[in-house]
Amino acid sequence: MRRWNGWGDSTVMYPLPPLGKQFLEARLGPGVPPADASLTAVLSSVPAPHLPKHPLIATDALDRLRHARGQSLPDWIALRSGRIPAFPDGVAYPLNRGDVQTLIRYAVDAGVRLIPYGGGTSVVGHINPLPGDAPVVTVDMGRMNQLQNLDETSLLATFGAGVSGPELEAHLRARGFTLGHYPQSFEYSTLGGWIATRSTGQQSIGYGRIERLFAGGHVESPAGPLDLRPVPASAAGPDLRELVLGSEGRLGFITEAAVRVTPLPEMEAFHTVFLPDWDRALQAARTIAQAGLPLSLMRLSTPTETETTLALAGHERLIRGLEQLLSVRRVQKGKCMLLLGFTGRSDVVKAARRAALSIARRFGGVHVGQTFGKQWRKTRFRTPYLRNTLWGMGYAIDTLETAVPWDRVPATVTAIETALRGGLREADEHVFAFTHLSHLYPTGSSVYTTYLFRLTPDPDQNLQRWRILKDAASRAILELGGTISHQHGVGVDHAPYLALQNGPLGTTAIHDVCLRFDPEGVMNPGKLLEAEIDNAQRSAAAGAL
Repeated sequence: MRRWNGWGDSTVMYPLPPLGKQFLEARLGPGVPPADASLTAVLSSVPAPHLPKHPLIATDALDRLRHARGQSLPDWIALRSGRIPAFPDGVAYPLNRGDVQTLIRYAVDAGVRLIPYGGGTSVVGHINPLPGDAPVVTVDMGRMNQLQNLDETSLLATFGAGVSGPELEAHLRARGFTLGHYPQSFEYSTLGGWIATRSTGQQSIGYGRIERLFAGGHVESPAGPLDLRPVPASAAGPDLRELVLGSEGRLGFITEAAVRVTPLPEMEAFHTVFLPDWDRALQAARTIAQAGLPLSLMRLSTPTETETTLALAGHERLIRGLEQLLSVRRVQKGKCMLLLGFTGRSDVVKAARRAALSIARRFGGVHVGQTFGKQWRKTRFRTPYLRNTLWGMGYAIDTLETAVPWDRVPATVTAIETALRGGLREADEHVFAFTHLSHLYPTGSSVYTTYLFRLTPDPDQNLQRWRILKDAASRAILELGGTISHQHGVGVDHAPYLALQNGPLGTTAIHDVCLRFDPEGVMNPGKLLEAEIDNAQRSAAAGAL
């Protein structure tokens, strides 16, 4: 059974080793577990639905609660405290394109707002109903999850957009193929959600981000249907796929998607290298990224993240042996861990491995084999479960990410971590922050920062502290010319900063596109674009159209 107020399956735990607990307490102080609201108490707070009845829509309180929030830290604070400002009035589970069309017509006629729902894994508020007078229906696409066609000649597979990561890969692997898209939310997130948020998988260097994998498909919007032909390339005007990618449900429902698949690799291996310090680690990673090698993954941890990863890993004998080996090679305090993934034909994998390790050695890298890489692969979808453990210990954990050119990477890492670490100084509270580069490009890299702080007994105070930290880090990102989101999308949490990144004309252009597809404002209002701006401009633009 999936947790209603946390991450993942309720039977899966991620215990923290004793040394890991000591490590966190030394940096933040002891945590005090919060008093969480019970499921019974939260269900009793779900209001009666204000919704015209419809055979496709269920109004069960538990269903509505399970679709009320995603997986952001504000979502967790709301769910755990029972202070949920708005619930969907109903939940629909369409089976086909006709059901989606029926729901859109119903919404337009009845003044209902619709929220497309994939796996419920959003960490920026994509699926949250917002307080207001209009009734809201969350449309769970999970039953539109079938493999509709696999063209083995063209390497194209067409799925219902509600297919989850494991379902999608099971269909493909049974036929000898893979999509290779593995976000950390892989076990629960969906193909439609990946497209709507411009998702990036952990092995994006090899397989590509979702915009490379998404070949075409079908969208049902209030203004009508949109078919996107899965051609290999086109010069027929602007690429309409780009309107759908990152549209976050504002244009309509992605009902089917054709994706570019790959034959299963002959070989896959994940190797680990430790670099002596951050400067040389950055140089090594950038040189490998710019060498054009056929890697599938690179992940470089700062010294603080490297220390944290080893401290929280357990396996004390293994870690002691590693430290002894690195000490002999003069790679000690300040070291950085670099994970390298190689995927493909065995001859290509071996050649890429030799070349990448040769570059790493030029910068003092010490190759320690595949042990840590195998462990990472084994647990890569279990890491989010640590959030449940840390909450129970009295710690909040959140992440934020951006992408910048290589010449700004060092300054961006420093600025984000500095903003976070000093963010709660007035409250006399510490913030523990650490960073890795997880998607590396020839011209730059993503920057992915994790931060922790102690929870207080007051949910409102916890939410305010999150807002202070989120705003400080977001402004640091924008000041250095970074994107407000590399892979998490915009949702509600990033909407205030999108106009700062895109400027007035770019922001207005997005509004205009939303209005063209959704003239009545039915689709997921308040996401991607700030609600108050959206309403004002919608009224003005409606007159012009």
